[in-house]
Amino acid sequence: MINRRQLLIGAGTLGLAPFGLASYAVAVEPMLSPRVTSYALTPPGWPQNLRLRIGVIADIHACEPWMSAERIHGIAMSVNALSPDLIVLLGDFNAGHRLVSGPVFPAQWGDALSVLRAPLGVHAILGNHDWWHGPVPGMPGGAEEVRRALRQVDINLLENSAVSLRHEGQSFWLAGLADQMAHMIGRYDSRGADDLGGTLRSIGDDDPILLLMHEPFLFPRVPNRVSLTLCGHTHGGQINVPLIGTPFAPSRRYVYGHIVEGGRHMIISGGLGESGAPIRFRVPPEILQIDLGAPLVSS
Repeated sequence: MINRRQLLIGAGTLGLAPFGLASYAVAVEPMLSPRVTSYALTPPGWPQNLRLRIGVIADIHACEPWMSAERIHGIAMSVNALSPDLIVLLGDFNAGHRLVSGPVFPAQWGDALSVLRAPLGVHAILGNHDWWHGPVPGMPGGAEEVRRALRQVDINLLENSAVSLRHEGQSFWLAGLADQMAHMIGRYDSRGADDLGGTLRSIGDDDPILLLMHEPFLFPRVPNRVSLTLCGHTHGGQINVPLIGTPFAPSRRYVYGHIVEGGRHMIISGGLGESGAPIRFRVPPEILQIDLGAPLVSS
């Protein structure tokens, strides 16, 4: 978890304190139009002749003025423009910090996302902030309100469940985990609602699997049976300081991008919004375009 105190201290101690850089990190980079980061690969277990384009949105953290309903609508239209076969939303719809001028309620961001279109549908998982609080941190709301907003706009929510999809005459599974930090225990600890084993056991054939999980922490336990895992949560570290890196990332091992371990593949999105504080430095907002069944390319 990237907390507000760490980020505010980091902004001062790691070179963002000068007025110009601090202003850029708060007022400019978080508000940039999301870049499109593209990946093209055929991970193990994925048929070479099964071409699938996935549009990925992660970590919206809806709030005013940083991530308004109007901005979310524009981002959704940008994803549609990629002509994806499948769209996935990787959680953390709710705001991630207290420095807001007003809430964006789930019904509002849900309506903004209702324009998303893909032949194989729009599918989502929840993130830790969706469990922990409402549109404004500390206010009532939480997971059930987010579930309701997704249902109302026909976005399929995966919580320790999987759905079989068919594309170009071939079937594959899209599986999604419940959040790994769902239940707060005290101030600094949490307990997950995830069930990786049970989710995968519910898949009864050998068709390839795409796995959605908000946090990347479980990746060492993901079996080779899964062709590709998609995650958010880290925001790419949110602050990336030259020569130092991303000291405030919630994971030192898994921060950003395409990661391969033991032949298993994971892609972590840098996401759109912020948590802890509305700061981004050298980690601009992004949406992902992932082309499967293609030679390995990334940008």
